[in-house]
Amino acid sequence: MLLWFAGLSFVLVWSVFRDPAIDYRLVMVGALLPDIVDAPFGGPRVMHSVTASAVLLGVVMLATRRRRAARRRLLAVPIGTFMHLVLDFMWTNSHVFWWPFLGWAFTGDRLPSLDRPVAVLVAQELVGAAALVWCWRRFGLGDPSQRAAFVHTGRIPRDPAR
Repeated sequence: MLLWFAGLSFVLVWSVFRDPAIDYRLVMVGALLPDIVDAPFGGPRVMHSVTASAVLLGVVMLATRRRRAARRRLLAVPIGTFMHLVLDFMWTNSHVFWWPFLGWAFTGDRLPSLDRPVAVLVAQELVGAAALVWCWRRFGLGDPSQRAAFVHTGRIPRDPAR
């Protein structure tokens, strides 16, 4: 499950903030981070809780005091982790979502992004791919200079309405 999280996090964050200065690469990394961290444990753990995303947000805020550019850039990671919780429907697993407030132990559940029927997983990946294609076209990433700027900075063009 890569395209679902990467594509939808990009589109949804752009739809909410419409900020060309956000590093959308870091949003996508943040959206993949909970599965990357929790996968070795075999199921949703700390990174699938709202607590982890809130703590990560706090750490970024504290670590970037008086460094506005770094803060603006790094805030994309916790925004991405929050997007993962939304796209993984984690609120439906309240024991993990509200960890540790509902107890410290984790259940033996599999990662939600791998515990769905194959047809649903395929459909989600297709939606994610469509979202990435939409971004490619919407932000003119077919243009080599625009693409190079995005790869280098993670930012989209200032005038995305072309």
